[in-house]
Amino acid sequence: MFDQLSDRLQEALAGVRSRGTLSEADVDAAMREVRLALLEADVNFKVVKDFTARVKERCLGAGVVDALNPGQQVVKIVSEELAELLGGASRDLALAPSGTTVILMAGLQGSGKTTACAKLARHLAAAGRAPALAACDLQRPAAVEQLVTLGQRAKVPVYERGAGADPVEVAGWARRQAAADGRDVLIVDTAGRLHVDEELMDELARVRDAVRPHDILLVLDAMTGQDAVNVAEAFAERVDFDGVVLTKLDGDARGGAALSVRSVTGKPILFASVGEKLDALERFHPERMAGRILGMGDVLSLIEKAEQVTDERRARELERKMRRQEFTLDDFLEQLRQVRKMGPLTSILGLMPGMGKAMRQIRQAAADERDLDRIEAIILSMTPAERARPEIIDGSRRKRIARGSGTTVQAVNQLVKQFGQMRKLMAQLAKGRMPDPQQLLRGMQ
Repeated sequence: MFDQLSDRLQEALAGVRSRGTLSEADVDAAMREVRLALLEADVNFKVVKDFTARVKERCLGAGVVDALNPGQQVVKIVSEELAELLGGASRDLALAPSGTTVILMAGLQGSGKTTACAKLARHLAAAGRAPALAACDLQRPAAVEQLVTLGQRAKVPVYERGAGADPVEVAGWARRQAAADGRDVLIVDTAGRLHVDEELMDELARVRDAVRPHDILLVLDAMTGQDAVNVAEAFAERVDFDGVVLTKLDGDARGGAALSVRSVTGKPILFASVGEKLDALERFHPERMAGRILGMGDVLSLIEKAEQVTDERRARELERKMRRQEFTLDDFLEQLRQVRKMGPLTSILGLMPGMGKAMRQIRQAAADERDLDRIEAIILSMTPAERARPEIIDGSRRKRIARGSGTTVQAVNQLVKQFGQMRKLMAQLAKGRMPDPQQLLRGMQ
């Protein structure tokens, strides 16, 4: 996400990042490049103007020019202001201490609203809540059926009365049903249109009055850039929503919507959809996102993802094996499967600090997720002894493994070589040393 913007901002700051001294002209030149990067990312012009003015004022007013490591101070200021632009401190849902919390989801057709409802339900269920969905989008054909299907996949009940019912009546009934069933969160999917109109706003207001939501979330398509911000402004004028869910942030989103919506509407981004699967919904943390954009990584999010799929006892056992260089291909296969549960490999690597310069090459090396399927097939075609001691795999064994996995001897050779390099990197990580990104890249090739 934000790949183009991230690359441009890092290039813009490269000239000052390592400078021992800075002049006002250096700051002006850097801000000029930052301004162009943000405008190319489709960020609102006024937002860009205010942002660069604040950064310049802080750089010149805080004595940064005369400070020790002034370039690093400039980067720090840009990071702080970028986090503020994205919303400052992260905000959670307004969950009621007792009873049923009602969350009303609004948005235009095509924004991914119905899918976002199911993703949010799954997210809350994973956090120990008991959510339910209410199908009140009765304008779009098959919207009810879509929500029912998604609810089944998310293992969350869906309250619906078919496409011919009145959405206001369905909303009120769903709230009563959720309370009777002991569901502590009800997510209401409302109707959307191709554009903001009186009928849409009137129906949304009537549904809102029927369920009295604790939070109204506006679902915006990040791919639409400034159009998403215009939609948010129109909704803010008619229905006072509380926060934003950005969808399709994993696509070719330039960043304009995410960087503009808070400044223009005053409403925070609460969640970001970063993939098609139902578990691809993340809490939006402005300070972490700023770090990602500037190539500083996001260690906290990486740790949280790892904690979700890692068994603590098994993790200690693997750490012991890494330290003693007893890490086997069986262990490697297990970790590969765990990493895949965390999401696409490139997105995981993007959370690691210091990976910015190597990310393009890493994406080329790891872009095809099918490569991971081939690696798994090769390992599963080995005997237990071969997985434990890859050094015993000679020429005849490599031919047998290649036939069994439907690959080539060259692919088997490459995996054995990669594993040897990876085992060395694992040993470094276990001892608390972060490998050089280029070294990690060589280990993946």
